[in-house]
Amino acid sequence: MFPVFCSLLSIEAVAALVESQYQLEVTSCQFWHRGNSDVYLLETDQISYIFKIYHHHLRSRQDIGFELQLLTYLKDDNIPVSSPIYTTKGDDHLEIEAPEGLRYGSLFLRAPGTVALGDLNPQQSYILGAALAKLHHSGASFQSSFSRPPLDLESILESSTLEITPYLCKQQQAELISIHHDLLNQVGNFPKEAPYWTVCWGDPHSGNVHFTVDQSPTLFDFDQCGYGYRLFDIAKFWQVSLQSGLSSSIRSALLSGYQSQHLLSNLELSSLNCFTRIAHIWSWSISLSVAKCYDGCRLDSSFFTRRLQHLKRIASSELYPKS
Repeated sequence: MFPVFCSLLSIEAVAALVESQYQLEVTSCQFWHRGNSDVYLLETDQISYIFKIYHHHLRSRQDIGFELQLLTYLKDDNIPVSSPIYTTKGDDHLEIEAPEGLRYGSLFLRAPGTVALGDLNPQQSYILGAALAKLHHSGASFQSSFSRPPLDLESILESSTLEITPYLCKQQQAELISIHHDLLNQVGNFPKEAPYWTVCWGDPHSGNVHFTVDQSPTLFDFDQCGYGYRLFDIAKFWQVSLQSGLSSSIRSALLSGYQSQHLLSNLELSSLNCFTRIAHIWSWSISLSVAKCYDGCRLDSSFFTRRLQHLKRIASSELYPKS
């Protein structure tokens, strides 16, 4: 057999697997999305499900076990997340013998509601901020039997910079390395203790939350979760918001919603600029890794030039609240 890097499992086989292991009658199955995992949308007569199949090359059993344990813990603590459904044997995942090796799959109820039409409005952003604060507070007590790399500066900044730098010209390399050193000088000694350090979602933005008609949220896609700085989660939302051109009122509403539950320190507020730029570098590194695997044609000079220019633009203090 010719070596396989990343297989695409057939919808018929996925439907049959889910039917046999969860005792469901699947009426339709669609391949829904390829990203950090493969996502299938399954329908029964009354309920929609999401079946998430992790990539063999990307997530280990430890990584996946941590994520699924976290989601179950948060759900049990009344945090509005989409948590895994257990098989008839009582497992939160399935093992799948794919051509490239062992892959893991987990079933979820499809989050009720929809992604916000045209992106978040201030009310929805406020609600999301409050939910994120509750998640961080709850996650401070979470303990997992699985290990997962933390979202610390070595992971989100230093490793990301090392991933990107070889693809840049010498001038761009110098600029990125200078920014990297500046960020480390400013937040290199950021506290790794409560309340600054807790369990983080890793990817909070409008595409990863559904709202019902009565504006009840459900958070999903915890593929990038881990122990980290609570400020990094806020900065990740800030980074996506700035990249997609959302108004400052949306960012302010998220911050207000967060602080309606738990106040941030002056140190955190004054460091939001730095962590937003770190979030941009981390997101850039992830995009680069994905493009290298599946879409190498994207890796032209503009792929790097645009992201470096944006990184310099979002350094402006006018984009951030005063501490």
